[in-house]
Amino acid sequence: MDFELSVEHRMIGDLAAKFVAKDLMPLEALALQREASGMGLTLPSEAREQLDAKARSLGLWGLDAPEEYGGANLPMTALVGVKEQLGRTITPYILPPDSPNLRMLVATVDDRQRRTYLEPYARGEVTSAIAISEPNAGADPAGMITRAERDGDGWIINGRKIWITRAAESDFTIVMAVTDKAKGTRGGISAFIVDRNTPGFNVLRKIEMIGGAYTYEIALEDCRVEGWKLLGKLGEGFAPMQLRLGTRRIEIAAWSIGIAQRALDMICEYAPQRTTFGKPLSERQAIQWWVAEAATRIHAARLMTYDCAWKLDQGRDVRQEISMIKYFATEMAYETVDAAMQTFGAMGMTKELVLHALSSKVRVMRIYDGPTEIHKWVIARNLMK
Repeated sequence: MDFELSVEHRMIGDLAAKFVAKDLMPLEALALQREASGMGLTLPSEAREQLDAKARSLGLWGLDAPEEYGGANLPMTALVGVKEQLGRTITPYILPPDSPNLRMLVATVDDRQRRTYLEPYARGEVTSAIAISEPNAGADPAGMITRAERDGDGWIINGRKIWITRAAESDFTIVMAVTDKAKGTRGGISAFIVDRNTPGFNVLRKIEMIGGAYTYEIALEDCRVEGWKLLGKLGEGFAPMQLRLGTRRIEIAAWSIGIAQRALDMICEYAPQRTTFGKPLSERQAIQWWVAEAATRIHAARLMTYDCAWKLDQGRDVRQEISMIKYFATEMAYETVDAAMQTFGAMGMTKELVLHALSSKVRVMRIYDGPTEIHKWVIARNLMK
């Protein structure tokens, strides 16, 4: 078995690490200041534009976008290292274009959609969101009730969607809707591209989330979508949606590894410097065990995530592995950050350090894209048929 990445892919990971250290981490104080002022954990537009320019100049742009659109078309194994590095910082920045929606579009668009949506999205010229969850149907897509009904050569969509990132700012949103209630998830769910200014696409409210993040709730009220904006085949939206979710879940696992590694590094740097009752914290068995356990679990999560990414690149079915890494990595990261906060004592409870933001970030990820309990249930169900 070969556990070595190619030289090119290692270089991409190293480049991402330098970008995080030199360009993203210096902005953490600004992001925390804005969060404390009630603006959320955000960056001003000028800072984001500068980061975009720097990422583009470094070649950290469109890493998994098709080459014909100016991307690097990197495999998932290369992207895991990049995503891990991005997870190390609380600065809110994702290298454009966002991978999950990109992969869903690549798998489904026709020629017209490719020119109108995919190509500009892959180039980073437009942004997108996706609307899946509903107020009464979170982790269970079978409970989806948003309906899309034919209207001449178009569709009329009615329903409510919630927990949508960037719904108010994105140029278009991929909306999942029921087109055949009898078939449900087996041929009855379709995807539609809805432009931001489409009549009937209404942003109801901005929802403040922990850690300075926010999502939106929207209502689709007699929202008419042209027929050509049906994404993929009618009734076959569930599989591309799962492709999109699977991509995000691998990202979340990689981000969690980066978060945990940052927290562990902070423990290892701080513990020898802090003395209690005549001894450095680093000589206390409790701290030593936290460090040993965190290092071991980070190593396990990293190997599991690369294994899943490699199998995905080989075209294998990795739904089981994705559920494993999504739950294992997020739970591991949450416990590691908690140990770091405990190590720092009262200082770990302050907003002067990044630990509270790391904790909130991974706490949300334990819920996003399927909570831990759902993924455990999926794993057990698959094993016991």
